[in-house]
Amino acid sequence: MEAEATGFVEDQGRIAGVRLADGREIRADKLVLMADGRGSLVRKLNMLAVNQLGAPMDVFWFHLPKAPHDGEVLRGAIDTGHMAILIDRRDYWQAAFLIPKGSAEEVKARGMGWLRDQFAALFPELDLSGGLGSTDDLFLLSVALDRLECWHRPGLLAIGDAAHAMSPIGGIGINLAIQDAVAAANALAAPLAGGEHVDSILQRVQKRREWPTRVIQRGQKLAQDNIIGAVLSGRPITRAPWPVRMLDRFPLLRRVPGRIIGLGVRRERVESPKV
Repeated sequence: MEAEATGFVEDQGRIAGVRLADGREIRADKLVLMADGRGSLVRKLNMLAVNQLGAPMDVFWFHLPKAPHDGEVLRGAIDTGHMAILIDRRDYWQAAFLIPKGSAEEVKARGMGWLRDQFAALFPELDLSGGLGSTDDLFLLSVALDRLECWHRPGLLAIGDAAHAMSPIGGIGINLAIQDAVAAANALAAPLAGGEHVDSILQRVQKRREWPTRVIQRGQKLAQDNIIGAVLSGRPITRAPWPVRMLDRFPLLRRVPGRIIGLGVRRERVESPKV
C-alpha cells in the first residue's frame, strides 16, 4: 500500500511486474492491471500510443463557504468569457471555474481579488467573504480528452482513465471506469482462476468497452466545442448554443443526457465466473 510504481519489469517482451520507487520489484504471474488514472505509468513512459481528442479548457477547483439558507442545489452560471459551477457539499460549495486551456498562470497572476469579483458577478447571491483567500486554495485540473489506441500489451491491461481520459463534463469518468472494471472481471476472472495465461483475450475488454467510450467522448467533445469553447472564447453571447436551445425547446430530450450520464451507453452487470 502507498508504494509508488516508477517502472515496469519486462521478461522476454512481456510485462511481468512493476518496479517501485525504492527499487523493489513486485512480480505478476499473469497480469498487471493499470487503473492509475490519466497520469498512468503507461502514459508517462509512452508504453501505449494515445489518441488526443483535445479540450479547450482547464478547471480551477476550490471550496467556498455555504450559508445554511443557500439550500442544496447544483448551480451554474455563464457570462461572456466565463463559466462556473457550484456543487453542494452540505457544509461548503465545491466550486469549478473554467478557464481557457493553458491560461492557469495568467489567471493566478490577476490575483484572488479578480477571481472573487468574477464569482461575485456570476453568483451575486453568495457571501464570498470567507473564501478565495489565496492561490494555494486553487487546485488545477488539466482537462484531457483522449484514449489509448490499444489498451493492452502482453502482460498488461489499462482500464478507466488510464485507458481513456474523460472530460469532467457530466462527471461520468468514474461511471466508465467502474464499467470497465466489471467488463474486465467478466472476461478475465474465470481464465485467471483456472490458471490460464490471458494475453490472448485482453482485447475482449477493449472490444467490449471501446464503443461506449467513443460515444461518451464524442458527446463530451460536442459540448466542449459548441458550448464551453464558445463561452471561453470571449465573444459576446448573443444566442444560446444549439444543444442548449434544443434541450430548452424539447423538454423530453433532457432525459437523454441524464440517462446516459447516470447509466452509461452499454450497461455492465457482474457475471458469475464459469470455472
